[in-house]
Formats: sequence, C-alpha cells, structure tokens
Amino acid sequence: MKSVDAHLAEILATVRPLAPLELELEQTLGTTLAEDVSSPVPLPPFDNSAMDGYAVRVEDLSEIPVTLPVIDDVAAGSLELRAVGPGHAVRIMTGAPLPAGADVVVPVEWTDGGTVSVRIDRRAEAGNAIRRAGEDVQTGEIVLKAGTVIGPAQLGIIAGVGRRRVWARPRPRVVVISTGAELVEPGGPLQPGQIWDSNSYTLTAAVREVGAEGFRAGSVGDDPGMLLDRLDTHLMRADAIITSGGVSMGAYEPVKEALSPLGTVRFEKVAMQPGMPQGFGVLGDDQVPIFALPGNPVSSFVSFMLFVRPALDRMRGLPGGMPETVTARTTGPLRSPSGRRSYLRGVLAADGTVSPAHGQGSHQLAALASANALIVVPEDVTEVEAGASVEVVRL
Repeated sequence: MKSVDAHLAEILATVRPLAPLELELEQTLGTTLAEDVSSPVPLPPFDNSAMDGYAVRVEDLSEIPVTLPVIDDVAAGSLELRAVGPGHAVRIMTGAPLPAGADVVVPVEWTDGGTVSVRIDRRAEAGNAIRRAGEDVQTGEIVLKAGTVIGPAQLGIIAGVGRRRVWARPRPRVVVISTGAELVEPGGPLQPGQIWDSNSYTLTAAVREVGAEGFRAGSVGDDPGMLLDRLDTHLMRADAIITSGGVSMGAYEPVKEALSPLGTVRFEKVAMQPGMPQGFGVLGDDQVPIFALPGNPVSSFVSFMLFVRPALDRMRGLPGGMPETVTARTTGPLRSPSGRRSYLRGVLAADGTVSPAHGQGSHQLAALASANALIVVPEDVTEVEAGASVEVVRL
C-alpha cells in the first residue's frame, strides 16, 4: 500500500496555484492576494480628533477649571481650514480635521458641553485624543503582502488605501458528486436498501469552509456512462472535482470503471484507516484535478481533510501540507491495525485531553458529528494506553 505522505506528495506535485485575476473589491473576500498592496497616502491622511470635544491650546489649560469662548464648530468631512488662537476653543467631532494651532482635544465629558463658551473641568495633556497623520500607515508603506488571504479586515484596508481592484488568486470552483444507486436526496422517501445522500452535502460544506467555491452536483447511480456525462457537464466550470463512492473492489464501482480507461486517474490503496481506497488524477485538456474519495461518510471526510484540503490550499496560492497537529493525552485506550495510519474520531478538551468517540466505524457519521478532532495513530503502533500522548488534528 502507498503511504499517506506519498499520496499527498503526488497530489501536491500535480495541482498548481490558480492564475491571478484582477478582481473588483467586492469579489475578493476569501481570495489570496497576488500582489503587494501599498498606500499612496499616509493613514490617517491628516491630523484629526479621536473624540467629540473641544480643540484648544494646551497652554490655555494651565489653570483648571477654565472657561473659553467657542469660536467655531468643525465636523467630520469638513473641507474648510480652521485655526484656534490663544484663549479660544473650537468644538470638534470625532474624525474631524484638527484646526491649526490646536495641540489637544478635551473630551466633551470633561466639560459642561457649552456651545457659546465652554467650561473645562479637567486638564488634558498635549496630544490627547488626537490621531496624527501617518500614525497607522506611512506613504508607500506595504499594508498587505502577496499571499495574504483576504478576510473582512484585509478587504477593509484595501479599500482604506483607495484601491478599487487588486490582483488575487480566485477561490477554486469545486464540483462535488456522490455515486451509488442506493442514494436518495434528503427529504425524499426511502425504499428498501436506500439511504439519504449525506456525502455531497458534507463535502460541499467542507469545500466552502476551507475557502473554495463548492457546487453540489447531486448523485449518480452505478452507470459509468452516466457519471462520464455528469463529469463532462461540469468540467468547464470546475477547477477541481470531488467524487465519493465507487472506488473499492466491488462489482459496481462506477468511478473506477469510468475513469480507469482514461489513463489519467490512478486508483490505489493508501495505508490509512478509514479511507484506504483512493483515486486521484486529472481530466480534460485543462488537466482539472479529480479526487475520487471512498463512499463511507467518515472515510470521505477524513480523506478530504488529508488530501483535498491541502490541494485546495495550494490552488489558492497557500502552502499545502499535512494538517497541523497538537499533542494531547488520550483518556482511553486506542487500537489500530498494523501498517496503517489511523485517524480516530475524538473530543479534544481544554485541559489537553482527548476522548475517543464511541463508534469508530467508517460509516458512523453521528460519531464524526460529535467529534472535534482526529487522533493520529502511526503505522507502526497497534495499541495506545490510556494516558499516553498522541498527536491530534483539530477539526
């Protein structure tokens, strides 16, 4: 059998980062920057007030309390130039430009709130409640580097430096297809021998959760021709395709039957549990990666975490590799078959312990749903005692 690491290495050697596109700002959430973004101006671009209050000269606050005449108001967005002379005050709002001559803003809470004159009851030091030009970003400073994933805060700073468009790698478009004559859409009635399709929903959600665009293409039966037609329909819209089921050693394995003759998809046994049968390759002139995952729900999800997620990271322009692990102490004994790396479902607690889930079968989706971690048992270990240290992948 092929090792987990070797299978992932082959996948990462095949997939490539998506080509950058110039995207409108509203389209960039979840994409990966393909350029450095710098600011053409200082941020803030001018000295401004951090609070509602009064702009004054600090020398006029030598004796407290003090009453000063209010000679003007200045609001945020004001384009007029204002100045404060000795012995005067200007009422100022948050974000408004600081009048010339002022070197302190006294918060309105420290005053009587007057509009003609103001009594200041508390002394403020020079620079109080003033945001200086350039204290956040200097002119020409890089605010985001290429390779940064754009979240809400990153999108905000791109807008904040005046950019309407940026070059970024788009979120991969991933089509998800389940196979099996036994599958029925949730909400429909079950006939004897049928089950509701959960894999296409689970995997599509997993795709979206890791920052790609997931498109659920439903399920197909055990006819290889129907599967090829479905793949052909969606190939033009896909940067990657995921199938589940139809890759084992049984008599009705439509994915293997349909794709093996193409010569671009390999089906192998990977030394892991769950998820031993795996398929991977490329389709079409554009060499679209296809991940043929096993059909058991836990097997397909674990396979996604180990193989598909790193590949999608690589396609997004991010480093791809095995999921990061943390060390924990298992609260119960563990067993694993010799020669396979096991990924057991567990619940990781705040105290650094991990409890194995009740129900480790590859079909037991409820146990997976109650877990928040995968406990890793290496290939050369068959038994782990309670209290031993183990590596854990957070879910």
